[in-house]
Amino acid sequence: MLASLWPLLSPVSVAHAAGVENLLMPGKVSRAHVKQEDDCDLCHDRGDKTRQAAQCLDCHKDVAADVQKAQGLHGRLPNIGRTQCKACHTEHLGRGGDIVKFDRASFDHRRTDFALEGAHLSVACTDCHKQGKKWREARAACADCHEKSDAHRGQLGRDCASCHGKQSWAGGRFDHGKTRFALTHSHATIACDACHLGGRYKPTPARCVACHAPDDTHAGARGQDCGGCHTTEAWDKSRFDHAKTGFALLGRHVVIACGTCHKSGRLEDDLPRDCQGCHRADDSHAGRFGLDCSKCHGNDSWKVKAYDHAARTGVPLDARHATLSCHACHTTDIKRQAPRKACADCHRQVDPHAGKLGSTCDKCHGTTKWREGIRFDHDLTDYPLLGLHVLPTCAQCHTSKSFKGAPRDCLGCHALADVHAGGLGKDCATCHSPNGWKLWEFDHAQQARFELTGAHGRIACVTCHHKPAGVVKLARDCAACHRKDDRHLGQFGQQCQRCHNTLTFKGARIQ
Repeated sequence: MLASLWPLLSPVSVAHAAGVENLLMPGKVSRAHVKQEDDCDLCHDRGDKTRQAAQCLDCHKDVAADVQKAQGLHGRLPNIGRTQCKACHTEHLGRGGDIVKFDRASFDHRRTDFALEGAHLSVACTDCHKQGKKWREARAACADCHEKSDAHRGQLGRDCASCHGKQSWAGGRFDHGKTRFALTHSHATIACDACHLGGRYKPTPARCVACHAPDDTHAGARGQDCGGCHTTEAWDKSRFDHAKTGFALLGRHVVIACGTCHKSGRLEDDLPRDCQGCHRADDSHAGRFGLDCSKCHGNDSWKVKAYDHAARTGVPLDARHATLSCHACHTTDIKRQAPRKACADCHRQVDPHAGKLGSTCDKCHGTTKWREGIRFDHDLTDYPLLGLHVLPTCAQCHTSKSFKGAPRDCLGCHALADVHAGGLGKDCATCHSPNGWKLWEFDHAQQARFELTGAHGRIACVTCHHKPAGVVKLARDCAACHRKDDRHLGQFGQQCQRCHNTLTFKGARIQ
């Protein structure tokens, strides 16, 4: 009705319209809109309610710019062009009304232009959004927050993300190939400070000798261009063609450092060319096998691989024998040492049986390991090993290396494990199985002629069988065990079962 009367109002009445509108408002506006409260037309278009969002943006120009550029919190909202502001922001809730309705706990930062990832997820809101400033005013450039922790002191610019990730400040991924000095091989694995001392990036020398002068074993005699021979893959890998010197480097000789042979650093010095010239100190045979190392050793490895011991000596080396060093058997000059072919020739001193089991060790032992792969078959003796008896070592039963005199009865080995303390005799096998000490089967009703029922079936054997070793049989009457429990003091005899049962002592049944 107010809308229909509005054109008829006099100019004086129009002057008082704001007061009328205040009377018709559903509630006071928030403190942020107090200045606009008396002029409803700033926010409301009586003829077109759909223009309300446009009227809001007329005042909130920063939000309008975000919507126009599809950026920021409002500009990234879906269907923002067709959404009214009042869908989220409700007015007329009073001066203290919350028209923003912002919940920090549930806010998804991915809706903004700066999604929180990696270590940023654990940062407090107030670390970036300073008190007294709008949330939108938080600065987004890396250096805005990390300038004080910039180890490069601004030398590499403000875009930290071009090298560093968001998970951790460590582990920069700078592409050195974009500079005039690409990092290859070993150079790519060293720390930045190894070349950029003190974090200074300009100027950094690019000549080899600038960094490698202390490593130059030639003491400058070969000039400053180390790259002429050396590579960045490894300092000891050289492109120098040694074959041109008349001594081609083959096998292991290729990878050793130049200074290993050229100890003086003067590469023009004449060096010996035979094996003994360099390897005399490495000859573990001390000359026992002669001076021509190449008869057995090759260039690829000092260890002998191609020597055919069976063909040359008639003694084949298999398993562990093949891994022994030569001087383990050849203790003196091979020309004067007597040949060894029988086991006892080498193993007599370590024979734990002291020769009592013969000198042919290979009847039981193999050549892989002295204590493994023993071929002795205990089942061929009069005491076959059953169940868990196959697991113990020989020495656990045979205290003497002559392997004689081992006990044959159970208590000979298991006396300490006998929880019955001998109360059930020495023949453990009556109840127990060799497959496991706890795997026992004893039919008390059949074998002892005393059926265990009720509470009797739950008590331990030693509860009744606690007499000295060898005494297994017990009296069968109730009083034999329950005399102390007899509250009748024997007045009703010793046959308690006439009134009581084995389930419980309570609840006597008088017949």
